[in-house]
Amino acid sequence: MDNTNPAAVVPAAPETVSWIREPEDLDRWIAEGKGEPLALDTEFERVNTFYPIPGLVQLGLGDRFCLVDPEVAEASAGFRRILTDPNVPKLLYAMSEDLELFRHWLQLEPEGLVDLQIGAALAGAGFSVGYARLVETLFGETLDKSATRSDWVSRPLTEAQERYALDDIRFLALMYQWVMERLRERGLEQALAEESTRFSKELAAQDDPENHYLKLRGGWTLRRQQQGVLRDLVRWREQESRRRDRPRGRVVADALLIAIAQKLPGSARELSSVQGVPPAVVRRYGDTIIDMIADAVSADNSAIETIAPPLSREQQMFYKQLKRLMVQAAEARDIPVELLAPRRRLEAVVQQRDLSAGLFDEGWRQETLAPVREQIEELLTT
Repeated sequence: MDNTNPAAVVPAAPETVSWIREPEDLDRWIAEGKGEPLALDTEFERVNTFYPIPGLVQLGLGDRFCLVDPEVAEASAGFRRILTDPNVPKLLYAMSEDLELFRHWLQLEPEGLVDLQIGAALAGAGFSVGYARLVETLFGETLDKSATRSDWVSRPLTEAQERYALDDIRFLALMYQWVMERLRERGLEQALAEESTRFSKELAAQDDPENHYLKLRGGWTLRRQQQGVLRDLVRWREQESRRRDRPRGRVVADALLIAIAQKLPGSARELSSVQGVPPAVVRRYGDTIIDMIADAVSADNSAIETIAPPLSREQQMFYKQLKRLMVQAAEARDIPVELLAPRRRLEAVVQQRDLSAGLFDEGWRQETLAPVREQIEELLTT
């Protein structure tokens, strides 16, 4: 990693913290940015709820930074508009939780996203490097993280919280410049936008109640018809968790849904006999669960996508051979193999004997794998 230290141009921490208190003022503040990249972060709470509770929005345009209460950001037409403008880069770091917040809180799908944690990996900084560590490496500043787990919903915020919140956006624009300079040198300038967009779409797909059962990897041992039952149970649990705004495990835990789908109870008594099912679940949801099972058992599940099983011993050997070639290609471009070839994508290739199953036949991944492509194809056809 090139540790060229651009600390001399790091904007100093503001002497006073700027708050924007009215939606109209936020609209004007954003309009003054004239399309320059928007540094963006959020703070939220989520302990006993399904949905994150917004606590604070932090924004930066050039050398201007501000803090915004959620109700002000929510009422700002300019804020909503810039979030969905694909032509204005939104600079975030490790953006998955921020995206979830925007989708549920503002009911919108942001565009023009740039995840600088992904960018740092593509630029040679390493895989999944923390924000504070990268700031210290690039800019020589050590961030105070003591407010990380503090209460972001209650007001007023402490001075330490305000400073922490500003630090989370103060370095993003310079980090973006550093990343893009190195990506241009590496011929990977388009890779960051491509990977950020793909990552955002994958998160949205995982949030779909229809597909969530596929994340319950322990359900792979179930027969196809039982997986159809599991799919319906998980979809119902997703809807109930959202309706009650309770964590999934507080409604019915994953392991219990798998056990119920395996046993296929036909009555409340049989449901009670499934190991681990609490009496409260039987009382509250018993009739609903039994009715769902009866419908799902008789449904045609011949076309259902089944949960991927673990790799067999033979497949594991093939996986290791494939992984070695991926490592070779990743090291040649100084890209973490974890970013180039995530485990689940590699497993999909192994199971289907097809590079397209892991999205390795398009974009920057296709280009990166070009030197070892012939060897990979030979593996796939043996």
